[in-house]
Amino acid sequence: MRRNAVETMTASADRFAANVLPIIREEQNAGATSLREIAEVLNAHGVVTARGGQWHAKSINNILERS
Repeated sequence: MRRNAVETMTASADRFAANVLPIIREEQNAGATSLREIAEVLNAHGVVTARGGQWHAKSINNILERS
């Protein structure tokens, strides 16, 4: 039962990362050079994290590591 829950959470995180990754890549292509800079742009555009919060450099790093 616990394994199923972990698999479900992992799959959900993977789907979220897949949806946000193109936005992050777009910002990188537009000239954003740091994780903090990307987080600031996402927050300024109203893009929320999977839990509805604000972006930080570490959350951007987590998405990039997941990809």
